[in-house]
Amino acid sequence: MAEDLVLETWDLQCDRNGREHRTAEMGCQQLVVRRGQPFTITLHFSGRGYEEGVDKLAFNVETGPCPIETSGTRSHFAVTDFPEESGWSAVVQQQDGNSLSISLCSPTSACIGRYSLTLETSTGYQGTSCHIGHFVLLFNAWHPEDTVFLRDEDERGEYVLSQQGLIYQGARDYITSNPWNFGQFEDDILSICLNLLDTNPKFLRDQNRDCSRRNDPVYIGRVVSAMVNCNDEDRGVLAGRWDNHYEDGMSPMAWIGSVDILKRWKEFGCQPVKYGQCWVFAAVACTVLRCLGIPSRVVTNYNSAHDTNGNLVIDRYLNETGEQEQRSKDMIWNFHCWVESWMARPDLAPGYDGWQALDPTPQEKSEGVFCCGPAPVKAVKEGDLQLKYDIPFVFAEVNADVVYWVVQRDGSQKKSTHSSVVGKNISTKSVGRDSREDITHTYKYPEGSEKEREVFVKAEHEKSSLRQEDEGLHLKIKLSEGANNGCDFDVFAVINNNTDAERVCRLMLCARTASYNGTVGPQCGMKDLLNVTLAPRAENTVPLRILYEKYGESLTQDNLIKVVALLTEYQTGDVVVAVRDVYMQNPEIKIRILGEPMQNRKLVAEISLVNPLPAPLNNCVFVAEGAGLTNGQQTKELEEPVEPHAETKVRLDFVPSQSGLRKLVVDFESDKLTGVKGHRNVIIAPQPK
Repeated sequence: MAEDLVLETWDLQCDRNGREHRTAEMGCQQLVVRRGQPFTITLHFSGRGYEEGVDKLAFNVETGPCPIETSGTRSHFAVTDFPEESGWSAVVQQQDGNSLSISLCSPTSACIGRYSLTLETSTGYQGTSCHIGHFVLLFNAWHPEDTVFLRDEDERGEYVLSQQGLIYQGARDYITSNPWNFGQFEDDILSICLNLLDTNPKFLRDQNRDCSRRNDPVYIGRVVSAMVNCNDEDRGVLAGRWDNHYEDGMSPMAWIGSVDILKRWKEFGCQPVKYGQCWVFAAVACTVLRCLGIPSRVVTNYNSAHDTNGNLVIDRYLNETGEQEQRSKDMIWNFHCWVESWMARPDLAPGYDGWQALDPTPQEKSEGVFCCGPAPVKAVKEGDLQLKYDIPFVFAEVNADVVYWVVQRDGSQKKSTHSSVVGKNISTKSVGRDSREDITHTYKYPEGSEKEREVFVKAEHEKSSLRQEDEGLHLKIKLSEGANNGCDFDVFAVINNNTDAERVCRLMLCARTASYNGTVGPQCGMKDLLNVTLAPRAENTVPLRILYEKYGESLTQDNLIKVVALLTEYQTGDVVVAVRDVYMQNPEIKIRILGEPMQNRKLVAEISLVNPLPAPLNNCVFVAEGAGLTNGQQTKELEEPVEPHAETKVRLDFVPSQSGLRKLVVDFESDKLTGVKGHRNVIIAPQPK
């Protein structure tokens, strides 16, 4: 009888498998593979080699605290001659003396997560089992049978593998892009993302059920959406705050990447990190989803409606001087960010696969939890509000109507004849380059089209702008040129009288500093003209100068000034309202790379900024980071204040650990100028062999 087969050593081939599975940047300390794709391990036996027909080899894979075959969290499978289609399989690849290479493969429907791997060997009646390590299994956007399969290689590169991106902010009329370091392959991020799944209340309630559902990106998306915010006392990652008081944490505007946030969450023992706003919630969720293998991107919706009572109408109340009165909880946000993830929806009727909206910013509860989605973008466009999940909320964000009510002194209300428009310039970063892609057409049909009307009928939403008669007076607010933080600038009310009669009106122009979620601060400019005479078919332009000395103190970190114009016609009492958000541009951060950028060789970045304000900047700090570039964050505090209109320069040294296209992201903070961002793409040459 043959002597026992004794396993001496083994090699999980982390490097080779990592390259083949596009997970090499997660480091070679652990095996990380994608489902449905084979990976190779090598077994070395002592004494004698494996003999087919004499020796039997089998593997056990297990995930989660209570692995069960029927839940899909445990599998026992023998080494065979050909791969098993429906389950886990192991096939001998080659034999070289006492060494045996075996190709293992999971089904495309396997649960993702951390697995333990055990080898069982038996010769005759004798058998031994040996634990040979752990591996992590991820979703696989490269496999046609995986529910997250994405056909285009460039898109897979952007939405799964790219560790940096741009997030669009600012205002509808002045879109800005801020760089973000997603860093999903940076040290420790994968284990933090898996820990996040194990911290979620559904796991704590029923570990077996939760782990068995981790094969489904719809389920994972919902869990991540809930766990990125902490509103359910669920030990979520981020605490949201919108009141401009961030002294006991980090201002939401100061973050430049997800890595710092996720590491702080882990270090604080899963206590929420302070503070996030919508783009921070969305960016952290995007990092977690990309890390787990689900193609994801951050999108921005301008003039985004938060419709709390579900009637698809946002009522705004203004008094006669153009001041907002808070009578309704409904809000219009200058912009709002959420995540889109790409996945099939076998739980719905055909036609809803593809991009799904997931919104981790805590706004409304969904099935008792602060999360939103996944809502098929196709269902939002078609007005199919009854499908899962949370489609009415997303539909309202891009389609609600805004009605301005002007409250007269006697308490009576006049409805403005204009609706401002919601759901504009929906934006995301283009694939493979630093430019904006407009994806509004994926959420709605062209305004005024027959298809749009059909969708609104289906969604039982009659849009007031579709039944508006063209009234005689038109009002809009224009900006001379870009408005720079620290400078005075002009806005203009442009009034058109489109009738054949002379009109006499009162014009109120009022400017206030504002936050991006629609709340306003003190007034910083005002004009009240009681007697504006408009000749027939004529255009009048009325300027309002807005001074830094008036707005400087109360400008929030969102850098927004909201200008409201009210035109009241004396004869009819009709009121026309116009609103414009002016984005105050921050100075540019200039980044120069000195030297030849090469992997594992020191590189110097020279970073400079000019103080645009008429006052000195104190407590100045530059923070820089970049996946594969800086090994975490680098901080440079300035010892001296930066005098008015003076330039400050700092140098940062770092050693890039990865080659290829990288992005260095920089943030500048001070007492009077905050959240200033800059970035520079750097191509790192590979280390010569």
